[in-house]
Amino acid sequence: MSGTVRSIEPIVLRYPEPNDFNNMRMTMLVRLTTSAGGVGWGEGIAMWPEACKASAAIIADGFAPLLVGHPVGEIEAAWWKMKRHAWWYGEGGIASFALSAVDMALWDAFGAEIGQSVGTLLGGVVQPKLPANATMHVNKATLEENIAEIAGHISAGFRSVKLGLGKRGLANIGPEPESVLAFITALRAALGPGPGIMVDIGNGIRWDPPTAIRVARALEPLEIGWIEEPLYPADIEGYRRLRAATTLTIASGEREWTIEGYKRLLATETVDVFGIDPGRAEGVTGFRAVTRLVEAAHRQVNAHAFSTAITTAASLHLSAATTASRIFEIKPHPSPMQHELVRTPIWHEGGYATPPAGPGLGIVVDERVVEKYRVA
Repeated sequence: MSGTVRSIEPIVLRYPEPNDFNNMRMTMLVRLTTSAGGVGWGEGIAMWPEACKASAAIIADGFAPLLVGHPVGEIEAAWWKMKRHAWWYGEGGIASFALSAVDMALWDAFGAEIGQSVGTLLGGVVQPKLPANATMHVNKATLEENIAEIAGHISAGFRSVKLGLGKRGLANIGPEPESVLAFITALRAALGPGPGIMVDIGNGIRWDPPTAIRVARALEPLEIGWIEEPLYPADIEGYRRLRAATTLTIASGEREWTIEGYKRLLATETVDVFGIDPGRAEGVTGFRAVTRLVEAAHRQVNAHAFSTAITTAASLHLSAATTASRIFEIKPHPSPMQHELVRTPIWHEGGYATPPAGPGLGIVVDERVVEKYRVA
């Protein structure tokens, strides 16, 4: 028998991110305490100052008063309480960050109280280890520097790489399709056959369907694991044209908010790999529900875990609890939110990532680090 929710505190952090060319980033954590003296941690990856502030206000003024006294173990009931409370403004958008953070903290707190990992609470680990993928931004000045950096991560044990193009930094790879083709061709030649290459076009680049089709067809001989968001996510007709024109695996979805949103995306039959972020898409509860839909459709899920170790831990438990996950993304460069925030950072061993073994999320948050980066 677990305790009840005693308090829910949103905490906004601001920190330098070495994986993003040392630009400053923001996120919102939740520290949930229970009547039994336990603590659970969650994260809503709101990132922008105004979004973090708004998410924190929804928790402090809306969700926290709603859930104080709620049994910690009744997580789905708490999830529905938050959904119904935010019915007017919460079908996606800012409220999803807030709901995700509180839901994640409840899973952590409940697991800690009963001495079970989140993976066990999800039904058990079905993949004890997942191939580790170095997820990084391509942001060095020259082609040679970028290729050398990526090759270094493969030499260090990573089994594959996911490359974010069009990001902040010194590189000019992405806006012009020819620059992408030249880069990936040279990278494959340098790495040789074997290591997976995932190409993430992302928000910094806007291609039309004919351009995306041309690039995808040119990439087909290069053993690409998948191409991610080569078109704006809402361009469903463009994705239909792309799906019909290429054999490449297509990934999208990390900017979806809700279970219903993923249902609609699944129904388009344009996506093979569904990116899900438990710090955005309605928490651990939302991720689990979407995974069940994706499993039934015989597609893949991929955790978008490019934030703190809290979301990384939740994502790794969720990924290990399904056969629909193929890799696990890890930031390859040490960062404050991965290597300072928790006592034992999540890393790979022999090229494989394994879920933390402790109760709850299996991490111990250093609250001194939380205070170090807290926004007043």
